[in-house]
Amino acid sequence: MKNSAMLRIFLLVISVVLFTVGCECEKESGLPVDGDGNVYDTVVIGTQVWLKENLKTTRYNNGVQIPLVTDNDKWASMTSAAFCWYNNNPVCKENYGALYNWYVVNTGLLCPVGWHVPTKEEWETLINYVKKTNESSFSVRLGGCRSENGTFIEIERSGYWWSSSLWWNENAWCINTWHINFFLSQVKPWFKVAGFSVRCIKNN
Repeated sequence: MKNSAMLRIFLLVISVVLFTVGCECEKESGLPVDGDGNVYDTVVIGTQVWLKENLKTTRYNNGVQIPLVTDNDKWASMTSAAFCWYNNNPVCKENYGALYNWYVVNTGLLCPVGWHVPTKEEWETLINYVKKTNESSFSVRLGGCRSENGTFIEIERSGYWWSSSLWWNENAWCINTWHINFFLSQVKPWFKVAGFSVRCIKNN
């Protein structure tokens, strides 16, 4: 029991240190920093400011760990927050970021402080701007997804990103594209349990 208590204290201290380091990095660079201390470049597109890459944090912005789920059956039955790497391979982190179910998004703690997961309407604003101006600076990363049955599909063929907007019961709005410039993008509802990428947008 004593060892278990000491371990919990140790993990709490580590979480606080990581969160503090992340905050200091943001102060020094002026760039957004996630719960793991990863620093992100940003891009202005129209009236919006976006991260230039998919989110790759394993922690919320308060330092709390997000549960990693690798088993397909367990993933498919989740009704709470979980994340994974495509094909359970951490090598995918740098190019494609992590895949999160919508329960992670719904906490409101996933993005760096001062940033948030875009709403359905904010995604539509981006898509309309891109189609109108031929803007391509969003830096699309076609990271595939983890489907509602837990299997991984479509990496480098399509990209899926969550919105923060609920659709109905077990579904929330997402964006799906097969094109690096968003010309073939669709905004549609999908199962909350699916694992999609997340791209954060700056608070107004």
